[in-house]
Amino acid sequence: MANSLASQPNQQELQALVNALNNGQLAQAESQAKSLIAKHANVFILHHVLSLALDGQQKYIEAVVSYKNALKLQPEKFNQSSADLYFNLGIALTNLNRLDEAAMTYQQSIKINPIFFEAHGNLGIVLQRQGKLEEAIASYQKGLTINPQDARGYFNLGTVLRDNGDLAAAVGAYQKAIQLFPNYTDAHNNLGETLRDQGNMDAAIKSYQAALVLNAEHAQANYNMGEFLYLAKQYDEAIPYFERSKLDDWQTRQLYCLYKAEKFDAFKANRDRLAGGMPNTSPFLATLSTHYSINFNAPDPYNFCKNGLDFVYQKAVLDKSSHLLKDLLNDIHNADIAERKQGRLTNGQQSAGNLFKRPEASFRALAELIKKEFLNYRNSFSGANCELIKSFPAELEFTSSWYVKMQQGGHLSAHIHEIGWISGAVYLAMPTPALGSIEGAFEYGTHGDDYPQKHQNFPAAQVMPNVGDIVLFPSSLFHRTIPFNANEERICIAFDLKPANNISQKNSV
Repeated sequence: MANSLASQPNQQELQALVNALNNGQLAQAESQAKSLIAKHANVFILHHVLSLALDGQQKYIEAVVSYKNALKLQPEKFNQSSADLYFNLGIALTNLNRLDEAAMTYQQSIKINPIFFEAHGNLGIVLQRQGKLEEAIASYQKGLTINPQDARGYFNLGTVLRDNGDLAAAVGAYQKAIQLFPNYTDAHNNLGETLRDQGNMDAAIKSYQAALVLNAEHAQANYNMGEFLYLAKQYDEAIPYFERSKLDDWQTRQLYCLYKAEKFDAFKANRDRLAGGMPNTSPFLATLSTHYSINFNAPDPYNFCKNGLDFVYQKAVLDKSSHLLKDLLNDIHNADIAERKQGRLTNGQQSAGNLFKRPEASFRALAELIKKEFLNYRNSFSGANCELIKSFPAELEFTSSWYVKMQQGGHLSAHIHEIGWISGAVYLAMPTPALGSIEGAFEYGTHGDDYPQKHQNFPAAQVMPNVGDIVLFPSSLFHRTIPFNANEERICIAFDLKPANNISQKNSV
């Protein structure tokens, strides 16, 4: 017998289906809904329940199809139920990283219900992930105008303001979130990170500690406390915080503590275990492993990039008279970007936020140019037998980007970028060195950060960038700026590339 598309399930069947959904029996609700849809294909509530059951099981691809089917059958197109369906569809699309579709779906939800503050907030999250920071700020603020008691809205506003380099406003947004919801552990932690970026470490530590009082297992707050303690040379105290965090590169951070504390036997045992037990894809661990091997004239088992000095790439990418170069310098000097305090920097300023996520066209254009050079870099070393090249990121994402302006006497001490893969800089202004001098040059090598040394034989080299040059190098290499005495500015835009799937998103849908 042919199915009747207009037929309806009986009340007992519907009640059993709704009960399964409400009781959290999602697999059962999915099975029942599909069975009923096979008999009653055009019944809205069946597709609606199936959507929610699939969504709750994180079956987002199927959920998207089901939400769209429900929307086609929705008897009233412009009511709160429709707005909710579009809202839930937007969440599923966001979880699938289909951000353009998600944005349009949230906009449809807002069109139906302009005061749907949660939809404004989630649209802000999508826009932020797309790098549309100004639009994201406006979307968050619109939601907060509708509901000024939304603590999550202020939290998300704080994240985008920080990305946009407005640290003072980000602090205010996080503080407002905490005022509305004092137990908001993520807000306490993120407030601490922003205060740290402002150079206010005492206040930052209080915020981390406030988060840990609320939740002693909070991963990011534990990680941040561990980082603070090892920077304060309290290595033994830092290790348990990293242990509790189990976040990102926590085991490598523990190795760093062991090495800086000169507990070399424990370091080697743990280094060898990590090198043999997981892919050799951590630039930070590579730095430590290389330094230990040079220090003790021992084999280096970690194959991220053992001979990092051979993987430095320099090329002219901007003409000195180009409009882009002029626009970049103009935006650096005139855009309203806060300063991020940087303890390694002398006689200079570093920008806060992620420069390539800002709205200025010059920064966006430079980001696209740099992405092309990343591909050229990979192709230049395509035959190399190391994870730096073999596991080179398929998707090119900037973990961070910032400018550094230095004045006479400026320099940056030797350091690495622990969360990068490939690091680099484009040089927009360079001081004129004295004849035969390397003042202002970029130096890279295998020692820095006061790592313990058994001897002085750690290889290093220098390049003298010209205006318009890009320099790319493995993030595992130490690098510094050699001090200069010329009465001219040295300006560069620096950045890190990291595999896209390792970049955490701190907002929540």
